[in-house]
Amino acid sequence: MKTQNIKAYGTAAANAPLKQMSIDRRDVTAKDIEIEILYCGVCHSDLHTARNDWGGTIYPAVPGHEIVGKVTRIGAEVSKLKVGDYAAVGCLVDSCRECESCKQDLEQYCLNGFTGTYNGKEKYLGTQTFGGYSEKVVVDEHFVLKVPSNLDLAATAPLLCAGVTTWSPLRHWKVGKGSKVAVVGLGGLGHMAIKLAKGLGAEVTLFSRTPDKKQDALDLGADAVVISTDNNQMKSVRGKFDLIIDTVPYVHDINPYVSTLNVSGTLVLVGYLGGLEPFLNTVPMILGRKSVAGSVIGGIAETQELLDFCGEHNIVSEIEIIKMQDINEAYERMLKSDVRYRFVIDMASLKNN
Repeated sequence: MKTQNIKAYGTAAANAPLKQMSIDRRDVTAKDIEIEILYCGVCHSDLHTARNDWGGTIYPAVPGHEIVGKVTRIGAEVSKLKVGDYAAVGCLVDSCRECESCKQDLEQYCLNGFTGTYNGKEKYLGTQTFGGYSEKVVVDEHFVLKVPSNLDLAATAPLLCAGVTTWSPLRHWKVGKGSKVAVVGLGGLGHMAIKLAKGLGAEVTLFSRTPDKKQDALDLGADAVVISTDNNQMKSVRGKFDLIIDTVPYVHDINPYVSTLNVSGTLVLVGYLGGLEPFLNTVPMILGRKSVAGSVIGGIAETQELLDFCGEHNIVSEIEIIKMQDINEAYERMLKSDVRYRFVIDMASLKNN
């Protein structure tokens, strides 16, 4: 198969900084769409993959799975988009499309393993997939999304991961008008959870360890802020919430939050992978039919639903735009939570370098 050599930003090793490199993209096949990447969001998963925090990173690694750009070429059988359209690519670029999960538009739970936008397996070239820190990307049309024309392109990019990661549980647990939703943690995921839950008509509360983020949460649409370190405030919301979206990305005690769930309420973890400490107390769960669950990104249909919803309600992420050359500094700032609330790379800085 023909390939094209393009500019990208990636890393050759876990302890090496990201720098400019060249990668090969496959040429457009009959079902493919080629996208000139205009903006790419920066996700914590990018950093973890670059530094092999989760193990299994294939080097050289080019991160980036919050991609927005313009269609530059299409295959002969493509009908979804045309040249010149704005398009987006999220965390998935392929799946088996045959298992029970894929048949239900749940490609993120593909029983045979989905193909990630980066660090997956490029089915035509046999190499690893390379992400959005690059000039262009070539993706099967099934996994390409349409971008509503009224949305700011740069601020749309984080919807492809941070947005759908919180949208998916909101939809699965049927949040709507009258629902009582709480969000734990106000970062890239948390601020989207507030905006989307509010857009769906829910009453939204932020749990925060300190009062520092209270005004930010209210400005984003939260109806209330509860300081989780204040016992009296926590007691005041005991048994209140139908759904809690926990976005905290590190080990933390979820037991205090479980007690604030209503009967049949659910706390869903979307930010942390690993064992819980201290142990989960099942007593309030059993006595109140409460659940602790997990959720990851969303399928293609669900992601398109999110983009369409955001277009209708004019919802985008709060972002700070950076140049591609500033990515290593951005990673260090992310580790310090020094971003409100998502970095987005202006990819013109790579093309013009």
